[in-house]
Amino acid sequence: MSTPLTDQLEHQLGLAPDFEASHLDVERVAGIAVVAAAHSGGYAAIGHLLGLLAALPAPTDAGEPFWSDLWRSSGTAYLLPANLKAEVAQSLAGEGTNLARQILSAVDEMTPPQRAAAGEVIGQALAESDHLPDLKTQVIGELWLRDLELTAWHVLHADRRSDDPAGRNAFLDAWTGI
Repeated sequence: MSTPLTDQLEHQLGLAPDFEASHLDVERVAGIAVVAAAHSGGYAAIGHLLGLLAALPAPTDAGEPFWSDLWRSSGTAYLLPANLKAEVAQSLAGEGTNLARQILSAVDEMTPPQRAAAGEVIGQALAESDHLPDLKTQVIGELWLRDLELTAWHVLHADRRSDDPAGRNAFLDAWTGI
């Protein structure tokens, strides 16, 4: 089970990490299902984030020219495989917030010309691997970067471990009072 889901089960249902399944009644099973469903968007976003990264050339000797070009064009080392390795491993286990933060930092660090240049490098690689010759590589790369950025945001938004029930209730009161 992933850390975010475990944390929510402990918080929402009072289940200890070493809780035995034989002590589960229907109400607790239903509660677990509700918490898991609430987190499904976050897990889907993590999966999509990993899928976007998987679409790029593999970090092997054959993929080295791509990664060097991406580093030079983007001006950031945050997106290099060596710097994403630990975060990708955490994401594969269901905890994608560190990867999402690093990606958003990388995108934020890029100037508009660097983003355009990175988009061109990414678009070229995607056009070659996905056989999309009729689309401009700059467009493909920019769409990929937007998707990466938005998906990273979804991962962080879905995590919301710091939700304050009192703050949430105050928001709902204000929202419904309009």
